[in-house]
Amino acid sequence: MTIDTPRAAATIEEVAAAAGVSRSTVSRVVNGSTAVSPAAADAVRRAIAELHYVPNRAARSLASRATMAIALVVPEDTTRFFGDPFFAAVVSGIHSRLSRSDYVLNLIIASDDPGDKTVAYVRSGAVDGAVVVSHHTSDTFIDSIAASVPVVYGGRPVRERERDYYVDVDNAAGAAAATRYLLEKGHRRIATIAGPLSMPAGIDRLDGFRAALKDAGLEPVAVEDGNFTADGGGAAMQRILAGAGTDADGRVEFDALFVASDLMARGALAVLGRAGIRVPEDVAIVGFDDSPVAVAVQPQLTTVRQPSHAQGEKMADVLLSLLAGGTPPHVTMLDTTLVVRDSA
Repeated sequence: MTIDTPRAAATIEEVAAAAGVSRSTVSRVVNGSTAVSPAAADAVRRAIAELHYVPNRAARSLASRATMAIALVVPEDTTRFFGDPFFAAVVSGIHSRLSRSDYVLNLIIASDDPGDKTVAYVRSGAVDGAVVVSHHTSDTFIDSIAASVPVVYGGRPVRERERDYYVDVDNAAGAAAATRYLLEKGHRRIATIAGPLSMPAGIDRLDGFRAALKDAGLEPVAVEDGNFTADGGGAAMQRILAGAGTDADGRVEFDALFVASDLMARGALAVLGRAGIRVPEDVAIVGFDDSPVAVAVQPQLTTVRQPSHAQGEKMADVLLSLLAGGTPPHVTMLDTTLVVRDSA
């Protein structure tokens, strides 16, 4: 018996590519506009027939922009969303850009929902496009959203495809710069608290850390996942301490720590303080983000600044360009900067 596997629904981008026209031209044909040349209209209709493209309400609203709404989809729980300054900065940037347009922002925190309600809401035509932030390998429902409306990702998508649009910071370069700084300060026994490897940011920051150590002919003393949270950073720090030996002077076997987020560094600092380990005298620490957390802890964190507000603005800018029928770059990369303070 042969079982046919259902084909994924064709997207407006695929129709445009097959017809050799822009997605705005496909949208005009779908919506019955006469502002399209006969040749282009025929090419679009042939592509629609060949790909079995079925326009949905969201696609039909592209030309008229009937909803004038954009969804910000965050596949995280509310505690993580409201507790991490990164999200506040990104939302601020998105709002700043949308405030200069006619669009409003709808926030969807898709934590307990496996995606069903979120996908149904987006497919209902309630929004014209979506921005997706903090996605994981398990968030497969995002593909269904991307098949319904234009999507811009905050950060490299988990499954990167040529048609995707995303705005990211150079996580690997930032992590490598932080590690090189520690090396330049004379540290050679360096551990790391990494982000989850289900997220591209976690993968890229760990890769940058490892690459800088490899260039110096070194290996990490320890690598532990801190889940990009303060509690996770504290638990990871406890695991590192539990596995660390001491030298003849009673010092722990690592002399520096790269932590892939400031929140995790805050948790690590608390654990080190309770253990009587001084920062930076015994262990130097470099974080990542340059969020308000970096200057709220003692000692203040040396950290990698990522332009989160600017990232939010650019994500909204790319999506607005798509909705207007423009052709923005598929990939926009923003630079990071090392900010030196007291922890290293």
